[in-house]
Amino acid sequence: MYDLAVFMEWAEFAVRWLHVITAIAWIGSSFYFIALDLGLNRDIEGPADGEEWQVHGGGFYHIQKYLVAPEAMPEHLTWFKWESYATWLSGFAMLVLVYYLGADLYLVDPNVADISIPFAIAISLASLAFGWIVYDQLCKSPLGETPTVLMLLLFVLLVVMAWGYTQVFSGRAALLHLGAFTATIMTANVFLIIIPNQKIVVADLKAGRTPDAKYGKIAKLRSTHNNYLTLPVIFFMLSIHYPLAFASEYNWLIAALVFLMGVTIRHYFNTRHARAGNPTWTWLATAILFVLIMAISTWPLFSDDPANPEDARATPYQERIMATEGFEEVASIVQGRCSMCHATEPFWDGIVFPPNGVRLETHAQIAAHARDIYIQSGVTHAMPPANVSWMEEEERRAIVEWFRSVQ
Repeated sequence: MYDLAVFMEWAEFAVRWLHVITAIAWIGSSFYFIALDLGLNRDIEGPADGEEWQVHGGGFYHIQKYLVAPEAMPEHLTWFKWESYATWLSGFAMLVLVYYLGADLYLVDPNVADISIPFAIAISLASLAFGWIVYDQLCKSPLGETPTVLMLLLFVLLVVMAWGYTQVFSGRAALLHLGAFTATIMTANVFLIIIPNQKIVVADLKAGRTPDAKYGKIAKLRSTHNNYLTLPVIFFMLSIHYPLAFASEYNWLIAALVFLMGVTIRHYFNTRHARAGNPTWTWLATAILFVLIMAISTWPLFSDDPANPEDARATPYQERIMATEGFEEVASIVQGRCSMCHATEPFWDGIVFPPNGVRLETHAQIAAHARDIYIQSGVTHAMPPANVSWMEEEERRAIVEWFRSVQ
């Protein structure tokens, strides 16, 4: 039978690749249309709200925008929706594959909150629904007429959720969930607001009625929110590969600053696209925010009471793995060949922090990363890199035979 662990690695790779592809398509179209709308020449005659001439790929394009629609509905109308839907669906599939099926390792940390896996998954699912409900009600309230206040309240909501996630999930899962929380709001905006409003306008036109311009106004507000939230979501998705972001004691504060960076970056480009100036001050603001993030991420290193890996509690999964036959031999191999880098304080020259936040000093830590050790050092020779610690083939075979015997 095909090795289940290897199959899961490829399944995660395939879904992650799909997620990246669809995200590129969604973000690309979103950024393009925001830039197009801001840069329209509105000093024109006729029913169109604005137009733009563009050149690309050896051809010229003449684009016109109508606030409602042209007098005659075009025969072929392209809808931009599946990019968003496919991005969310593939992202949720990744959430299931990595964080739900691998909850013992990536989702639940008994040193943060001693909760069961089913309860943790329930919190995860409920939080995504909760975020959309609260955000949607804020937008539909009178605050929807004051976009600046609405954005401030949205920022507060996101920071509160960032802190809340860090109280129940591992650091890695907390930032990933904040990204999923934000992305759910964005996709729900498309699925439940923007596309339905556009369909109402199309139906009115086909029936010979004059569409209400409010539907376009509402859709544009939600689209603007999506525009400012996109960059932070990308940061959170990438953060799972950078422990300095997710493993910090103040990761929720890092998340708050990332949202502000998203605003400063998008403000610069949106202002430029609208031909409303060149706010170069946003560069300095973004740089200052990033330096603050760097400082916050390493602040615990200067603590007088550093964390002791021996104090970490083992999960039921780790305890089961540690009790298996052959584990002691594998643990000895890993500690001898890997822990010089994968330690709280690495002593390999040039390495300051444990790669990818993985620590392999204790039996509990080795048990937690059993599948990764099997794939990285057993099935493949990816670790140690360039085999700098001289792991022998007999040791790799011992890891493979042990892992396959316990699955």
